[in-house]
Amino acid sequence: MNSSKSTRPTSDLARQIAEASLLRGEFTLRSGRISNYYLDKYKFSTKPEILAKLGPMIASTIADIEEASGSVARLAGAELGGIPLVTIAAMETGKPAIFVRNAKKEYGTAKQVEGEVNEGDVMVFIEDVATTGGQALEAVEILRSMGATVPAIISVIDRQEGARENIEGAGVLFYALFTRRDLGVED
Repeated sequence: MNSSKSTRPTSDLARQIAEASLLRGEFTLRSGRISNYYLDKYKFSTKPEILAKLGPMIASTIADIEEASGSVARLAGAELGGIPLVTIAAMETGKPAIFVRNAKKEYGTAKQVEGEVNEGDVMVFIEDVATTGGQALEAVEILRSMGATVPAIISVIDRQEGARENIEGAGVLFYALFTRRDLGVED
């Protein structure tokens, strides 16, 4: 279930992402695990020259998903790191974007999901960095509770620490544009 056809990383883009985002030290991950490296998504997802290259890769992966699973109506991403990625993918594909908040707003419309979600919409969820896949799966469950179908998750980077197994174990296809090894990261 790894997209290896037209979306394999170029060594140049992998190098750019690693140079922009790889930090060394001691970091506590969302999963609670301690790591000796951190891939700071904001250091690559805020750079137009990297986003411009990621957009076509994500669009190509969405085309692969559509070939395997049928038409995709919308693209979704979680706040905050997924927003630039789902936006560039929406611009590249012409598919509307959905933004999933970590929690409902306490003001205004008090929504947890921004954008139009219709019963039966097929969506692909776009993630920045996947470690265990927990945040992406939580967002997928929110979208499913609204009547959407989410057959696949695309992650820009797979840290190779269980995300694939957890996501595929939940019945969702998992596509990674890069792995930590593609970026030259070894524990």
